[in-house]
Amino acid sequence: MQQEIIISGFGGQGTLFAGQLLAYAAMDSGSYVTWIPSYGPEMRGGKARCTVVVADEEIGSPLVRRPSAAIVLNLPSMEAFEPAIKPGGTLIVNSSLIPMQSERDDIQVVYIPATDMAIELGNVRLANVICLGALVKATGVVTLDAISQALEDHLPARHHKLLGVNRQALALGAQQV
Repeated sequence: MQQEIIISGFGGQGTLFAGQLLAYAAMDSGSYVTWIPSYGPEMRGGKARCTVVVADEEIGSPLVRRPSAAIVLNLPSMEAFEPAIKPGGTLIVNSSLIPMQSERDDIQVVYIPATDMAIELGNVRLANVICLGALVKATGVVTLDAISQALEDHLPARHHKLLGVNRQALALGAQQV
C-alpha cells in the first residue's frame, strides 16, 4: 500500500505543518514516509505545498505527479491539483475559499468550510488541521489517534497550550466526512 498526498495553499495557511504532522504520524506508526516541501520566496501569501508519501515498504521515489489524495486550501491549488488526482482518489476542498465544484465523478470530493470553522474555533490558522482530520478519516492513511499523538510528540513545547484546540479541529474535520 502506498498513498501519495499533496497539501497545497498559500504561504501562512499551514500546508507544510499539516504535511509534517501527517508524516510524523505515519512514521511513528511504523510506515515508510517521505515529506517534501515546496514554496515560493514569499513568507506569506505565496504558493506553498508539500508532498507526503506513506507506504508499507520502501519508497522508490518521493516525487508525486498523480496523487492518490490532496488537500487544497485555495483556488489556485484546486485548479492545479484537482485534475491530477488518480481515479478513486480523494480531494479535500476548503470550500470557504474555493467557490468552484469538482466536475469529476471518479474521485471522492469532500467540501469543508474549513476557514469558517477555524474562525469559529477562534483561530483561522486551524483550517489546515480541520482539513487534515477530514483527509485522515476519508483515506485511513493513519488514524486520528496517531495524528493526535504526533501533535503532542512533535509540537514545540511553547505551543503545547494549543494541543486541545488542535485536537478539536482534527475531530471537527473528521466529522465532515
